[in-house]
Amino acid sequence: MQSGMIFDIREFTVHDGPGVRTTVFLKGCPLRCSWCHNPEGMSPAPEVIESPSGSRTVGKLYTAERLSTILNRQASILEACGGGVTFSGGEPLSQASFLAEVIAQLNSIHVLLDTSGYATEDDFRLVAKLCNLVFFDLKIMDRALHFHHTGVDNAIILNNLRALSTMDVPFVIRTPLVPGVTDTEENLNAIAQCAAQLRGLVRVDLLPYNRAAGGKYAALGKDFSPAYDESVPVQIRLGCFESAGVPVRVAGQVPR
Repeated sequence: MQSGMIFDIREFTVHDGPGVRTTVFLKGCPLRCSWCHNPEGMSPAPEVIESPSGSRTVGKLYTAERLSTILNRQASILEACGGGVTFSGGEPLSQASFLAEVIAQLNSIHVLLDTSGYATEDDFRLVAKLCNLVFFDLKIMDRALHFHHTGVDNAIILNNLRALSTMDVPFVIRTPLVPGVTDTEENLNAIAQCAAQLRGLVRVDLLPYNRAAGGKYAALGKDFSPAYDESVPVQIRLGCFESAGVPVRVAGQVPR
């Protein structure tokens, strides 16, 4: 029986996929995006968060059986609300074998994988084929810029995106709009051209920048020092996608 490290389980979420959902956040991520708003998901190990109300540990081991039992108890409620379970992080594929074992024990629950796409192709396929929908982050197309802003090469990510388009699993590309980094015309045009070639794509979601992203870092004893100017308004360039014939929406708005 596999065990996995979880840093949060949130019930009744409405922004992590269709319907009302339970979102499970798996701990550990190979990326170091300077705009990350879940810094407690970076390390695979438990961590202590300090706050005015005291300290608490984030990160708890669950067996696949225990986690699937918790989620199965919610199955009828989630189904009635047109929802399901979303696995996010961190990077959920950093615990791919555990995650696959959990999903295999779920009882007819709609499963969504929310991933950066950074994993071996074997691990990616292992989990994605068990899912009903995939949210796939596509941040920066330029290889050097991707490495500069996330700490990893994007070749693995793009390879898994191409693999996903052959798997008959519907997916949504999600691009966080970071001022001067991901929201440039060059980057969004490149994402649009890539997306236009992919079978199984539902749409592209543009995610407005979260200016509260740095709030958790101090509680973890970490510095938040983004390599961009947070005060600059992000550019929402829907035309890049519309001209490429790619369905696009800004998160929280009606799909276009």
